[in-house]
Amino acid sequence: MVSFCERHVICILEAGTENRLTPALMTKHLYETGIIGNCAYIAHIHKNTNVAWLCWPRFDSSFIFGGLLDLQRGGEFSILPTGNYESHQYYLENTNILCTEVHTQEGDYRIIDLAPRFFQYERYYKPLMLVRKIELLRGRPLIRVTCAPTGNYGTVKLHVNENSNHLEYRGLEDTVRLTTDISLSYITGGKAFTLNETRYLVLTYGTPLEAPLHYTVEDFLKKTSLYWQQWVQNTGIESIYQKQVIRSSLALKIHQFEDTGAIIAASTTSLPESPGSGRTWDYRYCWLRDAYYILQAFNFIGHFEELERYFHFLENITITSKERYQPLYGITGERYLPERILDLEGYLGNKPVRIGNEASEHIQNDAYGQILVTLLPLYVDQRILNKARVDSASWVANVLYKIEKTIDEPDAGLWEFRTIRQHHCYTHLFNWAGACAAIKMADHLRDRKLKVLAMRLKRKATTRIEECYDVNRKVYLEAKESPHLDASTLQLILMNYLNPNSAKARNHLKGLEAGLKAPGGLFYRYKHADDFGKPESTFLITAFWYVEVLAYMNRLKEAIENFEQLLQYTNHLGLFSEDVDAATGSQWGNFPQAYSHVGVMNAAYRIAKKVDKPIFL
Repeated sequence: MVSFCERHVICILEAGTENRLTPALMTKHLYETGIIGNCAYIAHIHKNTNVAWLCWPRFDSSFIFGGLLDLQRGGEFSILPTGNYESHQYYLENTNILCTEVHTQEGDYRIIDLAPRFFQYERYYKPLMLVRKIELLRGRPLIRVTCAPTGNYGTVKLHVNENSNHLEYRGLEDTVRLTTDISLSYITGGKAFTLNETRYLVLTYGTPLEAPLHYTVEDFLKKTSLYWQQWVQNTGIESIYQKQVIRSSLALKIHQFEDTGAIIAASTTSLPESPGSGRTWDYRYCWLRDAYYILQAFNFIGHFEELERYFHFLENITITSKERYQPLYGITGERYLPERILDLEGYLGNKPVRIGNEASEHIQNDAYGQILVTLLPLYVDQRILNKARVDSASWVANVLYKIEKTIDEPDAGLWEFRTIRQHHCYTHLFNWAGACAAIKMADHLRDRKLKVLAMRLKRKATTRIEECYDVNRKVYLEAKESPHLDASTLQLILMNYLNPNSAKARNHLKGLEAGLKAPGGLFYRYKHADDFGKPESTFLITAFWYVEVLAYMNRLKEAIENFEQLLQYTNHLGLFSEDVDAATGSQWGNFPQAYSHVGVMNAAYRIAKKVDKPIFL
């Protein structure tokens, strides 16, 4: 029997031009997967029909399908024709339901993949269930369904039990079950069959599907589609760039682990920031910083449910964070996230493959200010019902005391340097912003003592920020006594520390443009060497920050031009990676990256606020 890896390579070499677009053979590298999810899990579906990445039962669990990182040991869940084929993917409009159409000489078929999510019995139904509907479109294609999950990052081979109408895969903490109306013998024997009618596959973890297969799939498809379309209808999106903002908001939504309110940075691990760089990180955790930007984006489109759930997550980690907050936590508040290296091939051979993240042990003191700014709408936005607790003042004061205790110490900064400690401008900016937010909260709570503390910290943070200013170059630098430019200081303008109409803001932006701007609207985080040498790729969120600044400073034409250049750096489904190679436009880094989709939403929002009249694309 020919292996999945061998069949995939054969299809690449023999199929039409679309299937030649694979990372190994392209000058411009794009990720060829789409994502589905339901706020309990996220699955990556490749254009070759394989479930290339799926971690169960949690975002940060081992994969049960991990071909993204190792084709041999990553398991497989594919629905492939026996011969040459071409394929293309698209989402059902305004949903997180993904369609993959496969075209062969013998016939065509469409796979509809969804993670069920809808409102039922006064709560959201979001099971660990992957639904795959195979629709015949033309002819009688000969196809083969392969389902071979794995355990413990490819080291555990699961035992398969064949039952009357389903397969059970045993060897994990709970049972993985495949319920289908396809011959089980065809699946376990790797045999091809003629597709002559619609077929269904339902994969579950733990709780099996016990309802009628056909009715259940069609019902879940209808309800899930309706849920997402109504969610979009209730989204306050401006009249320009709607398509891009809708796709980004749908992608962001499923990065929240609804059970606790935690929001992950990405659903993948170890996709390299650039080939051979060694910059391969596990992003399946909740960064307090990332959550701030994500919730800001949801705030802009009028969605507050995510913020309220995140507030509960913060309440719980506060109980275990007496001394200081970590930069990131596990999705149920785990503090200990030891980093270790797995014996896997890695994406396109890029190693190491890491799980866990050492950054959880870092000192990154911007987190305190970001917590306060994140939660500010709960106190001052009249659209949100006042749910502040009776001890809100002591809670806010507790965070301010943490700022007071740490404001004089160097930290690793938002870029998470592993051996560099400095007084970062960005850290002190969020000390300042957090103090500003606390002042507004204190006014709301009518707490004079709290306001005095916040005002004192605001003044001290201002002093620290100004220590990063280079009078001769007229630009704010990365850190006190550092000679380096840093794109994070764009936030000085966006956070209103610098008046966008001032000469100081204009000069600061001019300095960053001269030092960090790249062709194609891209922007480097920084250009100096860090723990792994000089960065080779640009960072998408900083490019979107730049667009925001241009719009905010009334350079609207340039903002639109740069924004529309950045929109070209998506894959075939409008999904953005973390990094982009400025020379080739290649996507790199973990994918899709929540940060980058936040950038799309916030930049579009800033531009829309400056446009005089509605413009429909």
